[in-house]
Amino acid sequence: MTRKDSRGVALAVITTRIEAVIRKMVNTLYRTGRSGVINTANDFSCAIVTAGDELLASVESLPIHVMSGPDLMAASLREFHPRFAAGDAFLHNSPYHGNSHAADHTLLVPVVDADGVHRFTVVAKAHQADCGNALPTTYMPAASDVYEEGALIFPGVRIQRDYADCEDIVRMCRMRLRVPDQWWGDYLALVGAARVGERGLLALGEELGWDALERYVADWFDYSEARMAEAIRGLPEGSVSATSVLDPNPAAPDGLPITARVSVDPAEARVTVDLRDNPDCVPSGLNLTEATARTSAMIGVFNSLGPGIPPNAGSFRRLRVLLRENCVVGIPRHPTSCSLATTGVAERAANAVQAALAELGEGVGMAEAGYVMPPCDAVISGTDPRRGGERFINQIFFASSGGGGAPVEDGVLCLGHVGAAGVVRRDGVEMNELRFPIRIVAQRLLVDSEGAGRRRGSPGNYVEYGPVGTELRVIYSAGGSAHPAAGVRGGGPGSRSRAMLRARDGSVRELPADGDLVLRDGETVISLACGGGGYGPPHEREVERVAHDVSEGWISAERARQVYGVVFDADGNPGRHP
Repeated sequence: MTRKDSRGVALAVITTRIEAVIRKMVNTLYRTGRSGVINTANDFSCAIVTAGDELLASVESLPIHVMSGPDLMAASLREFHPRFAAGDAFLHNSPYHGNSHAADHTLLVPVVDADGVHRFTVVAKAHQADCGNALPTTYMPAASDVYEEGALIFPGVRIQRDYADCEDIVRMCRMRLRVPDQWWGDYLALVGAARVGERGLLALGEELGWDALERYVADWFDYSEARMAEAIRGLPEGSVSATSVLDPNPAAPDGLPITARVSVDPAEARVTVDLRDNPDCVPSGLNLTEATARTSAMIGVFNSLGPGIPPNAGSFRRLRVLLRENCVVGIPRHPTSCSLATTGVAERAANAVQAALAELGEGVGMAEAGYVMPPCDAVISGTDPRRGGERFINQIFFASSGGGGAPVEDGVLCLGHVGAAGVVRRDGVEMNELRFPIRIVAQRLLVDSEGAGRRRGSPGNYVEYGPVGTELRVIYSAGGSAHPAAGVRGGGPGSRSRAMLRARDGSVRELPADGDLVLRDGETVISLACGGGGYGPPHEREVERVAHDVSEGWISAERARQVYGVVFDADGNPGRHP
């Protein structure tokens, strides 16, 4: 074996060991989290950051949580805590210091070796069912600023010293949250996951030596950068813009157009995304944080380059994201509200980037993904008569929006939304009916809801549910009701989202895209989530693929004929319409 080969083997082996540490963190958080948004829906992420505050790795994590943010949060800790000691842990959820949004509580633990040297920082982040908002929801689109939003903000607050909790902070949280025992369980899960990561890295450093790990980090970043450069060199050269419009809302009655200018330089192997030509921050919870603005652009690029490129600080060297202060998709300043910073505008920015790249040439980019948070993704709350009136609050995740078509693949059915990348899991019907006083009446795919294309978008879905023996408060903020997921390169748009209420007498009425309603016993809410956009002209879709979609019940025979030009004879055999 040559020296080069041996270094390659070492790189692969240590990478697997590092990822194993993160998987243990993920497993710990998933199995010990108390709220359903963690232990059922999987709305959490784990990562490792270097001592130089660069993202080393994340596994089975939501891209919107980790591509940018862990690095910024780790760096911000130095502003508040110049020296780290073994046993420290910091609670961080500040949207003004690198976090995604206030609902994502993050625990950062510096990994300090026996000589007192800071080697890495482990990061465990989990969406909370309640973060102290003025309303029982973690999403406040109508909040004019962070004060009206109401969330507790922790800018890198030390919550453990010498492995013991700082009881003042814990007591404050328990007094300000609606479900304190649930938060406490989730906090313990975060601590457990972070400490598992800390122990794993300390053991690895002792086994391999810290100098060897430092060499590994440098080699891993160089390798990742080379993979990214190779992928970019295969792209067409050019600069193109695309705009994705956020639906009308009280802060922007005509909607918010989000524009991304993407420039590709294959010779230099660099991609630049300019998000500065966008509206200023709005008096609403729709504004992005610096982390989610940067991450949204990065998601759009990575979605367009195909698999196999490690998302870390090495591959990020080839990306440049241009942001400006006081921009709705930029860098906010306190007290701007960023309550919906992981969805809404973030989805529009990521979709605009991948749609822009699609315009550069055939086989590049991606259609828009469907938009998240119709009532099937709502935050529900109330009291449970089966448990003596015990209070509950949780975000549910039933079948949600689907992915956009790509150059060689159809849209991902269980994407969730573009920032989740299929990592968020669907809630189990039986499990949620056991946990909460609700009944899931129906859950199914919507026929003819896909964005038509050579590679079609994923179909949308229908979910209907309501309370049993009590009232249920349902708060949601649906995207895609006015501006659905757009297709690219001749592909069609996906279906629009809708929300409806079914009364006790069976009558149905439309609900607004952003809703806060109380369902009475016997009433149900109906959720129609978006389909994803299509890639390429629908008439170029292979006959056998269209026939498969018809046989699965995803599209009708009539849509096959009208949109895809495929007909079926008396025996059910498909063929091209003459």
